[in-house]
Amino acid sequence: MTTKLSVAEQEENTLSLQQTPLHFLTRELKARFVSFGGWEMPLQFSSITTEHEAVRKAAGIFDISHMGKFTFQGKNLISKLQYLVPSDLSRLQPGQAQYTVLLNPEGGIIDDIIFYYQGETFPDEQQGVMIVNAANTSKDKTWLLQHIDAEEFHFQDLSRDKILIAVQGPKALEYLQPFVQADLSPVKSFGHLEASVLGQKAFIARTGYTGEDGFELMLQLQEGIKLWRSLVDAGVVPCGLGARDTLRLEAAMALYGEDIDDTTTPLEAGLGWLVHLDTKGDFIGRAVLERQKTFGVQRRLVGLRMQGRNIARHGYQVLSAGQVVGKVTSGTLSPTLGYPIALAYVSTSVATIGQELEVEIRGKNYPAVVVKKPFYRSQTRVASRQ
Repeated sequence: MTTKLSVAEQEENTLSLQQTPLHFLTRELKARFVSFGGWEMPLQFSSITTEHEAVRKAAGIFDISHMGKFTFQGKNLISKLQYLVPSDLSRLQPGQAQYTVLLNPEGGIIDDIIFYYQGETFPDEQQGVMIVNAANTSKDKTWLLQHIDAEEFHFQDLSRDKILIAVQGPKALEYLQPFVQADLSPVKSFGHLEASVLGQKAFIARTGYTGEDGFELMLQLQEGIKLWRSLVDAGVVPCGLGARDTLRLEAAMALYGEDIDDTTTPLEAGLGWLVHLDTKGDFIGRAVLERQKTFGVQRRLVGLRMQGRNIARHGYQVLSAGQVVGKVTSGTLSPTLGYPIALAYVSTSVATIGQELEVEIRGKNYPAVVVKKPFYRSQTRVASRQ
């Protein structure tokens, strides 16, 4: 049952939401806002399709300052973090990064993160940056400090102190370069550096969440505000969460809380490429992943293409021969492809490419087929989470 909120209650809920330092700029641009992970965030500025196409064809700019931002510095940092993730961080060289997941003892995903290794500052003293999901910032911070001695490491939570901007699209480098002192063209996928942006030092990474080339920049407040204004004035299209969701779904990138959570393992979620059992030692959740690797998983996250125009939404049931075999986690009408796509967990027995299935939508079953992920792959992509 849905309870309708009074105007006063709606206003109170809005006031309780956090706002990023760029909120006043997005409001000036007449954005439509939505509650997301405890934050009031722009859903769209013009239309989701227009913003989506701008990123696919030219460049779009996103305010992602709501995301958690941690820095670490201390002795043997990599070896300490190794125990918390299934990926082998020892392979990282300074200026490289790893997309990975924090795991609980059951192998479930506490959060998906990116760790940027910045190298050694003193003998045996290493430093790095970690970006985490906004809704998980507090949870991740608690988990990390439970396993990393805060007295041994200099840990900083910069989530409220820094602006984070994503500039994404095939022309992202062209638009961003005039405001950055260093040459960005040699920076490779998941590469990063510190460089002067509008006269102040900033952290710049060639990463993103759209399936296109692009950069994510962590800046001081005033420089972040100036950069946002400068890029919008230069023609970069401001984009909201709506386009960010359709872009990431076309690229089959998982959304925490929808496609992955603390009950799903990376092997179930199609993130087996993050699990380096052969090259690293013990880590939290290893025993569970070893069993799944040996005996297989009971379900897998697959890509679905709907055969008609009906959109499969989060929570809809997936059926095979009239029997429920899974559930949709994310779905949309793909602006680029022109047909509905979805991600869903289904029984392993029906998780093969080409398998015909059905999705129940408002009491009626509609045909779907399992297809290869990602649904869309950019011809000019340099950086993404996959």
